[in-house]
Amino acid sequence: MPPILNAQSVTKQFGAVPLFRGISLTVEDGDRIGLIGPNGAGKSTLLALLAGQVEPDAGELAVRKRARAAYVPQDSRFAPGVSVRDVLQSAMTVAHTNEAAREGRMRELAGRTGFESLEAEAASLSGGWRKRLAIAEALVSEPDVLLLDEPTNHLDLAGIEWLEELLASASFAAVTVSHDRYFLEATSTQIVELSRVYADGLLRVKGNFSRFLEEKQAYLEAQNRQMESLRNRVRTEIEWLRRGPKARTTKSKARIDTANAMIGQLADMSARTATTSAGIDFAASQRKTKRLVEFQNVGCEVPSTATEPSPTTRKLFTGLDFVLTAGMKVGLVGPNGSGKTTLLRLLMGEIDPAEGSIRRTDALRLVYFSQNRELDETVTLRRALAPESDSVIHQGRPVHVASWAARFLFTGEQLNQPVRNLSGGERARVLIARLMLEPADVLLLDEPTNDLDIPTLEILEDNLLEFPGALILVTHDRYLLNRVTTSVLGLDGRIHISQFADYAQWETWVEEQRDRDQAQSGGGTVPIAGPEPTSTSAPKKKLSYLEAREFAAIEQRVEESDARLAAARARVDDPAIATNSAALQEALAELDRAQQENDALYARWAELTEKAG
Repeated sequence: MPPILNAQSVTKQFGAVPLFRGISLTVEDGDRIGLIGPNGAGKSTLLALLAGQVEPDAGELAVRKRARAAYVPQDSRFAPGVSVRDVLQSAMTVAHTNEAAREGRMRELAGRTGFESLEAEAASLSGGWRKRLAIAEALVSEPDVLLLDEPTNHLDLAGIEWLEELLASASFAAVTVSHDRYFLEATSTQIVELSRVYADGLLRVKGNFSRFLEEKQAYLEAQNRQMESLRNRVRTEIEWLRRGPKARTTKSKARIDTANAMIGQLADMSARTATTSAGIDFAASQRKTKRLVEFQNVGCEVPSTATEPSPTTRKLFTGLDFVLTAGMKVGLVGPNGSGKTTLLRLLMGEIDPAEGSIRRTDALRLVYFSQNRELDETVTLRRALAPESDSVIHQGRPVHVASWAARFLFTGEQLNQPVRNLSGGERARVLIARLMLEPADVLLLDEPTNDLDIPTLEILEDNLLEFPGALILVTHDRYLLNRVTTSVLGLDGRIHISQFADYAQWETWVEEQRDRDQAQSGGGTVPIAGPEPTSTSAPKKKLSYLEAREFAAIEQRVEESDARLAAARARVDDPAIATNSAALQEALAELDRAQQENDALYARWAELTEKAG
């Protein structure tokens, strides 16, 4: 028999804030599901979606033919003057209950829910008894599944015990949103936690709440092991990137792509792990979607200036293939006029590319700090920072405007002064202070350091380091670039654009291009190439003689291990092996050995690299 309810890849968001994305959940006959999760995860919305009260933005909800779902929201309200009898009779009318059986059915429900009088006014009942009446109203339809949103909130201990007994003896399935751990332990046969910390958006465990805690701990430990293994790989790949691989060879290009994908995957996992430990601090401003913006073979042209010869357009850059993932912090560098600000405008969708395509994730939130700093000079600093009250909301918490102003080096006396009295650097501080209050998936900063003094720069750096989303930073401040960014997109002003590990690598690339230009008599186009890799043959002083020999050969060993691991995976995926039980067991054992060897090699490589550095 098909599930009673089957939600597949459902997404729901209100405004620009996604609650959950692409999650799937089924409800079968006899299920007792406890639905838990942090505040703001979307539990109530998911329950309402299962009940058909709200529509998903994406995905679909399938309901078994002739199946009935009854929904009890958090707040149970009834119109004034309506009695308990009236509420139940109205529900029976909606459910098309046989008129001859209504009185007996009504008294049965009153007995099950504990009502001694059917004539009491529903609106005058206590919160706990209104909740009981709402449940009785839902039971009138004899549902196949009962959906309860925080039913224990208004119930006293006796009411909670009553509800536990009701669910234990019921023939219908139930999905209950609750934070009451004892209630979950007593009533649930499955626990579903809805949270962005999980790759699939939720974790479902069969068993009671105690069993769920054990399975969740095992999941998180496995995730930590996976992340540590990935971190070791990323560390070695970043070291390889910093040595400056040649971008012209197919093998190097493939490895650069793989390295960037691994860095993005690690950033995604780290972000989810950070959310677990940080509670709700970043919940309102951090998207867990991995790919935020994807540039595919993008080129850009702008109108020629009056001083430029025909044609009427000038190409800024071409052939940009770049993926911006959650957690990335990218520096955008290049000479004036090379297209840095234009690239930001492309990213925001203000202009279209001349060639290629740009794909943005749904409801992407972009916050832009422009070079052109415009403020209403007639308002006071207090109103510029907090337009509507004496507090601001930062990371979900209210902060008094005086404390917020002090964080950006303003004094209490300045709060009531007009903005026109502020210096250029102070006005930049106001804009940065306001910028940090806007929830963003991607933060775009175009020369934010202009007019800023050193103390303010330090504030900016600290804020950017704490920012959990993606960042695109245009600046000429090399210290800020090196401290904040994890990679660099470099333009040379001659249509070339490429990605580098850091500012120094881009600078080396530009110098080498300049040298090649001078050496070429014909002055033709210089092919794009990364900086030449530095020599790694000489061992560092921190390595012993044997370790130096091992370090010199380990990269080759890792490549061979990668090949063995790929071959082992291919064997497992081979249909001929997959249909042979004995061969499949052998292939899985081989894959496990290859994976362990591969993880150990990457860990050793990371250890030697750290000692060598």
